[in-house]
Amino acid sequence: MGGRLIVLLTASFLLLLQTTAENGGSSGRDGGDFIGNYGKLSGIIIPGFASTQLRAWSILDCPFSPLDFNPLDLVWLDSTKLLSAVNCWLKCMLLDPYDQTDHPQCKSRPDSGLSAITEIDPGYITGPLSSVWKDWVKWCIEFGIEANAIIAVPYDWRLSPSKLEERDLYFHKLKLTFETALKLRGGPCIVFAHSMGNNVFRYFLEWLKLEIAPKQYIAWLDEHIHAFFAVGAPLLGSIETIKATLSGYTFGLPVSEGTARLMFNSFGSSIWMMPFSKHCRTENAYSKHLSGGSKKAQFAYVCDEHEFQSNFSGWPTNIVNIEIPTIRGNEAHPSLLEVAQANKTDTECGYPTQLSFSAREVSDGTFFKAIADYDPDSKRLMYQLDKSYHGDPVLNPLTPWDRPPLKNIFCIYGIDSKTEVGYYFAPSGKPYPDNWIVTDVIYEIEGSLYSRSGNLVEGNPGAASGDETVPYHSLSWCKSWLGSKVNITRAPQSEHDGSDVQVQLNVEREPEMDIIPDMKRSPRVKYITYYEDSESLPGKRTAVWELDKANHRNIVRSSVLMRELWLEMWHDTHPDKTSKFVTKATRGPLRDEDCYWDYGKARCALPETCEYRYLFGDVHLGQSCRLKNSSADLLLHYV
Repeated sequence: MGGRLIVLLTASFLLLLQTTAENGGSSGRDGGDFIGNYGKLSGIIIPGFASTQLRAWSILDCPFSPLDFNPLDLVWLDSTKLLSAVNCWLKCMLLDPYDQTDHPQCKSRPDSGLSAITEIDPGYITGPLSSVWKDWVKWCIEFGIEANAIIAVPYDWRLSPSKLEERDLYFHKLKLTFETALKLRGGPCIVFAHSMGNNVFRYFLEWLKLEIAPKQYIAWLDEHIHAFFAVGAPLLGSIETIKATLSGYTFGLPVSEGTARLMFNSFGSSIWMMPFSKHCRTENAYSKHLSGGSKKAQFAYVCDEHEFQSNFSGWPTNIVNIEIPTIRGNEAHPSLLEVAQANKTDTECGYPTQLSFSAREVSDGTFFKAIADYDPDSKRLMYQLDKSYHGDPVLNPLTPWDRPPLKNIFCIYGIDSKTEVGYYFAPSGKPYPDNWIVTDVIYEIEGSLYSRSGNLVEGNPGAASGDETVPYHSLSWCKSWLGSKVNITRAPQSEHDGSDVQVQLNVEREPEMDIIPDMKRSPRVKYITYYEDSESLPGKRTAVWELDKANHRNIVRSSVLMRELWLEMWHDTHPDKTSKFVTKATRGPLRDEDCYWDYGKARCALPETCEYRYLFGDVHLGQSCRLKNSSADLLLHYV
């Protein structure tokens, strides 16, 4: 707990909620206001890929191992069984790559509740290493959020979106979760989605269009969803998916890359985060449904003229560069000949052919068709791509996401970390699944492209780099959701007095162009840059937050992010707020943990709000720095 001030803050917050309810809700000055009792809001958490525990739903005897799998035993992730009985563990993880059914000897299902997403591999050592949402939930508890106000909606992250509904009725259950939360709490929900959880939520919104009457769709969203916080959203896909597909990605587990590849490619979700072009779309399934079209019909994949005028489908560089054996007569696949004519870089007899593929050529299947003669997984991947993505009756997820019709949207991601944006592959000479090796990697680093050896690479780098997992080009797509004019504020992530805050007002947002602020940076300071609507759609608010050096996985554990979320919600609840968004003028500590010792001045830092107060058990000076008891009105600075 953060000490006595936390109790005071919580009490004042609850008192404010009661006052807000008695006054009939918020003041209604700005778009996206909620009329009602903010004390009745609920939070729904949609975790990302591999961020939900999976438990066994079978009895599996493991030969040569004392550890067997019994019903409800942890599968993802039980590192002990992974190490001692890897073959048994794989049987419980693998799915049939064509119909997504379980292994005949073992099946796994997602766990439920908050415990399913807080720590993936609980334990004294493994727990902290696999912690995902634990710190987030801890913050909610510290600030007095009721237990029934935080709802986790885990899912089987191995499945394609259509299979989630077909096998588990996941989207029906998610709809019931929103409706139950409204009935139980009396107010709408705040949706927190991380990584692939954003893709899941997008599919739910499109699925919902086909489930309820068209005239009731927007009304349902307004009634059940107050705000959507999209954290680390791969809005145009992630490049690392290509590496996981061709050579394997171990997630830090003690398995070989070949084993990781075999497992990953058995999942229908392996394609869900493939990179794709922002210029290519399919026919709107909702419009086709209203016009009486068949739900089973294929939707044409169409690209506009910008796709063929721009380099690399708008991405920084080609996604895949791959060497294949030299083509000999009629042995090659027909589609390979066509691609090779356009991409061949070395035509000398006996030398391998290098082919390059853009994001569009990955997402439309051209890449997998080109290597079909050289990789046994290509046939399975093309089948899943056509059936579960291009042929999905609700939505082709490999198309750009327009702004959802929600009242309040906050898109949050990390920037300026070294992030992979392209790969070079070559045959390894080994059998499947180890038949490809990565020969080079292209990284984006703070606005430049470099190879693995450190050489500068030509291309289309963005104004910043990504979050170590998702490139900036994909993360920043939500800037296109902002209004025609944008207010930009850059402030230090740490507590500050406002002296290093920079503001630009009413910046024009050009279509198809990134918004690049004309602001200075101190090399020793990590900033958070806020892009907020100055002019927006009536009744809507959109904001984009860029956090310097915030890692994709760890961003949900960031105290800076949790502080900003809390202050934004505090601002929204206040009946006397005078602006659309919380002020960025200053940031002070909210918890005892936010106070620290300033060794240069030999006192607690931030003396206006923190003081030295030793309590028994403190082991260093920083622990004895605590919030002043006179700071109960601290939050009033953020109205």
